[in-house]
Amino acid sequence: METFAALADPTRVGIVEALAGRARTVSEIVELFDVSQPAISRHLRVLREAGLVRAQVDGRRRIYHLEPQPLREIDRWLERYRRFWARKLRSLEAHLEEG
Repeated sequence: METFAALADPTRVGIVEALAGRARTVSEIVELFDVSQPAISRHLRVLREAGLVRAQVDGRRRIYHLEPQPLREIDRWLERYRRFWARKLRSLEAHLEEG
C-alpha cells in the first residue's frame, strides 16, 4: 500500500502530524525539522504522490493541507485487527476473572 510506504519515514509522519493541526507553507514545515528545504520538498512530493497531502498555490508560496481519505482507508483496514484484539482481551479478562 503506497500510503504505508509514504508513512514509513519518521519525517513524513511528522509532517502529516504537523498538517493535522493546520495547513502550513513549505517554509513553516522546514522550521519544524532539522532537515534541509530540498529534503522537506522531497518528503512532501512523496506524501503528495501517495495522496496524503495536497498543495495550494498562493502566489509564490505553496500551502500544504492534509488529505484525510488515505488515513480513513488505513483506519478501515485496521478495524479488523481492533476487533481481533478486542476479542483476545475479552478472553484474557474472562480467564483472569476465573482464576
